[in-house]
Amino acid sequence: MSEILDKAKQWLTPTFDSETQQEIQELITSNATDLADRFYKDMEFGTGGMRGIMGAGTNRINKYTLGRATQGLSNYLIENVKKEQLSVVIAYDCRHNSKKFAKIVSDVFSANNIKVFLFEDLRATPELSFAVRHLDCDAGIVLTASHNPPEYNGYKVYWADGGQIVPPHDGGIIGNVNALDFSEIKFEANEALIETVGKEVDDAFIEGAVKNGSLSEKIDRKNLKIVFTSLHGTSIVSVPDALAKAGYTDVHIVEEQRAPDGDFPTVKSPNPEEPEALKLATDLANKIGADIVIGTDPDCDRLGVAVRDTNGNMKLMNGNQTMVVMTEFLLKKWKEAGKINGNQFVGSTIVSTELVNKAAESYGVETKVGLTGFKWIAKMIRDHESMDFIGGGEESFGYMIGDFVRDKDAVTATLLACEVAALAKQNGSSFYEELLSIYVRNNFYKEHLISTTKKGMDGAAEIEQMLSDMRNNPLTEIDGEKVESLSDYQASNRKNLITGEVTNIDLPKSNVLIYQTANGTRIAARPSGTEPKIKFYFSVNTKLDHVKNAANIEAALDAKIQRIIKEMKLN
Repeated sequence: MSEILDKAKQWLTPTFDSETQQEIQELITSNATDLADRFYKDMEFGTGGMRGIMGAGTNRINKYTLGRATQGLSNYLIENVKKEQLSVVIAYDCRHNSKKFAKIVSDVFSANNIKVFLFEDLRATPELSFAVRHLDCDAGIVLTASHNPPEYNGYKVYWADGGQIVPPHDGGIIGNVNALDFSEIKFEANEALIETVGKEVDDAFIEGAVKNGSLSEKIDRKNLKIVFTSLHGTSIVSVPDALAKAGYTDVHIVEEQRAPDGDFPTVKSPNPEEPEALKLATDLANKIGADIVIGTDPDCDRLGVAVRDTNGNMKLMNGNQTMVVMTEFLLKKWKEAGKINGNQFVGSTIVSTELVNKAAESYGVETKVGLTGFKWIAKMIRDHESMDFIGGGEESFGYMIGDFVRDKDAVTATLLACEVAALAKQNGSSFYEELLSIYVRNNFYKEHLISTTKKGMDGAAEIEQMLSDMRNNPLTEIDGEKVESLSDYQASNRKNLITGEVTNIDLPKSNVLIYQTANGTRIAARPSGTEPKIKFYFSVNTKLDHVKNAANIEAALDAKIQRIIKEMKLN
């Protein structure tokens, strides 16, 4: 505790403003527990950048932790990108302090003689990714905490290709940040280097989204009834315009959730993965007889899709199901156009459904599989520039079509989801029936996610212990099936638990474990890169002979997952 107190007292020096000093002094005097949580570690870059609770302290999002990150990035850019005039573009979402933080970050860049393009108001994260290349910038920043609770904010860093930072740049930037003292941050802005941007970039982004997300020529888009909710986030400034430009006219916005609001007053969590978050939207859909519901998270990079099942009930697709349907649709379009020649690929991640791999294989297309996070899919595009990237996604409700945006993109993905639904309806089918037909051809895959929150120092230690136990005392059976392999991405190896054979995993190290049986049952475990959580991913599959048997097969797979959860004592 003395070490934490020493770190805290450094924030009482003149380097920090009086408001910050007062906040820290009050904690020293009256709240040792909160003080410890704020100073037991420094903010780190995870799979989605730097994200945390706002407030004073090294383990919080504030003027100084953001300033230090920006100064470190500035130093790295100056050292490694040899250009006469470096430039960055900065966007921000609807969260508390996002606009203020964006200006602070702009000030630091400009103080380091780096040109800044600052969006005039809140914008979707995928537009930031697009803007990096559109404006020929060397990096980009978006101030966002995605779907985290209202007390959070964050800082995502993008490189010149429009993708989030990956090795070696992430390590180089972190090294520069960690080498800095807070007193070295240059906060004095050079206003002449800060330029406001807006409509010109918006128009180019929407045009690109419509081009990539609307692929069918003879389609009656006016016949699809859509309910859309922005969940109080940034998508309200882009998705309705994109839908209108694409030709969708029967669009109904959830008015209670239209206005951007960092308190997210109508939901417990602004997370489109959760049915409760989309309840107002599905209620409206049932009231007006809509075909599809689209809900986006606050920074508009992920989307939830609800469609009518074979009984006419609104059903929220999980991220794996949505990505499978969209990938199959893209593959079919590429095949119809005669563009598949063995030089194409789709992207996925190690915790996403293997059904995508099977669907792509049936079209003669490779699936490249990377670590969790779209920065790795963006890296695939950069590493394989001679190949055509068709699309890619991951289980966490994100998808990317083509490479005009190098991150998950709920604007373009919304258009693609509606394209699938509109064309299916026109052909006497539906989005959900398209999914069932994929199951008949490839097996019915059912996935389930459990996220367990473990806050603070004790929580972090508990998460580490859980993973250590799974690593050092591996499961030998899962629901009566012998475990065939354990993949340890931190040790970079895959061990066959039956033969003892060990093979190398050629991916960057990551604290992820994946168990797999011969029948294709999988359990993955990893700590979240952006929240104090440990995540368990379950995947089971079996043959589906006919769509009429889908409900029974799904019930059997659900029961199997629940047995596994009980077996692992996770319920």
